[in-house]
Amino acid sequence: MENQITTITFFKFKSFHTKLWAFFMMQFAHSSLKKVENQTFYKLMGSGKGLGFNPLPDWSVYCLIQVWNTEKDADLFLDNSKIISRYKNHSTEFLTTYLRNISSHGLWSSKNPFIKNKEINPENPYVAVITRATIKNRSMVKFWKYVPTSQKSIKNAKGLFFTKGIGEIPLKQMSTFSIWESVEDLKNFAYNSEEHKKAIALTKELKWYSEELFARFQPYKTQGTWQGKEWNFNQPVQ
Repeated sequence: MENQITTITFFKFKSFHTKLWAFFMMQFAHSSLKKVENQTFYKLMGSGKGLGFNPLPDWSVYCLIQVWNTEKDADLFLDNSKIISRYKNHSTEFLTTYLRNISSHGLWSSKNPFIKNKEINPENPYVAVITRATIKNRSMVKFWKYVPTSQKSIKNAKGLFFTKGIGEIPLKQMSTFSIWESVEDLKNFAYNSEEHKKAIALTKELKWYSEELFARFQPYKTQGTWQGKEWNFNQPVQ
């Protein structure tokens, strides 16, 4: 499992018909996805408006996270599966990012699905982050009241390449996926943003979460486009 990789695919839907199709697939796609060979973990999720956590849904964007034994397993599925073909045919745009795990702490659905990959490229400076939490029912109101304050600084965060809030169950099971141009940029935001530091302190003090996970990855390969652009993590940061 030293060559385990993770893929995260975003799909964009434009028309009312395709948005409705994607919404219903949140229930019906599981019969196909749970049978995928050499896939050790997956999550099909919706997304929130704007950046980071957001209680308001973005009906135009859905996300599929999958963990694979090898890159070849991911390629076979993404290139040949009927379910992915249906998603591509209904969407106006999609982008899959391939990720090698650097570190992972915590649990997701009672397990840590990510295993550290031994093939991290020291010449690739980009770092991707998945944060995920299940919010306790008694903490729901306090958590969502503080979210707008905690996320003020991310809009202008130096080195932030991409970010999107995603989730399994609205309001309760929330995640963020972000890509940074360097570890230094990520650390600068995490440790120097006053709003973010306060959010971390409140999380420890108020114990908002019943389950949480924080994982770092190296993005190294993509398939597709997002907002009309290809992503290339093998080129120097501009």
